[in-house]
Amino acid sequence: MTVSGVTVDLCSTGDVLAEAARRPVGRPLVVGSVNLDHLHHFGAGRSIPDCAQLGPQLNWLMLADGAPIMARARVRTGQKWPRLTGADLLPLLLEQATRLGQRVGFLGGLAQTHEQLRAVIDDRYPDLAVSGFWAPDRSDLTDPTHSAALAHSIALAGTDLLVVGLGKPLQELWIARHGIATGAAVLLAFGASADFLAGAAVRAPQWMRRCGLEWSYRLGREPRRMARRYLLQGPAALARLRKAEIMPGNLGARGS
Repeated sequence: MTVSGVTVDLCSTGDVLAEAARRPVGRPLVVGSVNLDHLHHFGAGRSIPDCAQLGPQLNWLMLADGAPIMARARVRTGQKWPRLTGADLLPLLLEQATRLGQRVGFLGGLAQTHEQLRAVIDDRYPDLAVSGFWAPDRSDLTDPTHSAALAHSIALAGTDLLVVGLGKPLQELWIARHGIATGAAVLLAFGASADFLAGAAVRAPQWMRRCGLEWSYRLGREPRRMARRYLLQGPAALARLRKAEIMPGNLGARGS
């Protein structure tokens, strides 16, 4: 499905896990999400093009995340598609990485959160090989020299799967520019997913997620940070969903 120039890959959890297990060589896989926040930043008429154009040297798998995206996909295809969030997928991907012997790195967030995350991983995934935790300043992430050095450090650590939690649109921009240099075969543009796993951030109750109300929960918890996203940017992005189109070969894993 495409929405104003943004590709949304309609697929299942199993499809995502299968793609991440393939260990692609030469053209790394990037798994990300499309929600209203994504539509605000990317696509036709926006300041940033679709990820496939932004980083054509990468294989982008952009998942439907958010009730409005899912609802529109159902209307356009006549099928019910699952909501695939980074927060739900990350534990499954870490379990798979443990089985496959993949070395996992974490980029983004605070050093304090990384300490919490390390404790959670030691408890839940004791056999997971962790290549490292990187918590650079935002200024370093927008500086080409510092970012190149960061990517080199990640590569030297032997990272196979890199969890990138920098928030939109920075995480997608950084991956497009420096993803290949990290040496990772799979990069996950997963926003706050690692924070949720670490317990540094709290997700909405399950019933709110099922009803498509997670946004209201986050707005209530972080009104200053989320008000602009949900109350100003969200409605405009929602209007763009009316232009959703189903393109040939756009259903299933990787849009194939």
